[in-house]
Amino acid sequence: MTFSDHLRALADPIWQAQHEHPLVRGIGDGTLDPEIFAFWLRQDYLFLIDYSRLFATAVLRAPDLASMTRFAGLLHETMTREMNLHRSYVEGFGITAADLERETKAPTTQGYTDFLLRTATTGDYPELLGALLPCMWGYSELGLALAARGMPAEERYARWIETYADPEFAELAGWCRSLTDAACEGLPAAMRARVEVAFVTASRYELAFWEMAWTRERWRV
Repeated sequence: MTFSDHLRALADPIWQAQHEHPLVRGIGDGTLDPEIFAFWLRQDYLFLIDYSRLFATAVLRAPDLASMTRFAGLLHETMTREMNLHRSYVEGFGITAADLERETKAPTTQGYTDFLLRTATTGDYPELLGALLPCMWGYSELGLALAARGMPAEERYARWIETYADPEFAELAGWCRSLTDAACEGLPAAMRARVEVAFVTASRYELAFWEMAWTRERWRV
């Protein structure tokens, strides 16, 4: 068992809860209320801005040129291609670029991005990888699982599934796993435990992100 396999096993109940979450299942069968998904899209846009900052921090913290180069490429792709695609995609849900810019982070989005950036800047490099991995790997796993069940008739949701079931995205998730395995090889038990905490915490936030959108969570005041 690789260390990333070990991490996945630790967080398995959380990941299985994501697969069974009504928002995820609604994407898969095409029955999800578009207003709920539109809320998720607006929050995901804000999340991507700070996830880009995580890649930028990884460039700074990475120990070798090859990893720095790959993270720099991810940063560029996320801030240009992916965010442009995101702006184009949300048009199908009646959301404009101006709507995205006016959006305020929901409490869970704020908590998740704060956790990621705090871990990236105050933790060690392996902790950064542990915190980064559940998003990319988790979406790849969800996309592949939903695609295996068959595409929904709702074209907008089918397009979302195709994005995360793409073999290139799976390759990227595999690269992040390999990077984490290499960075954690031979680490003292105390440091490995800190990576475990980062991975499990990020996994919990991934599940909470689905629930946040499902309930359209807002600040009370």
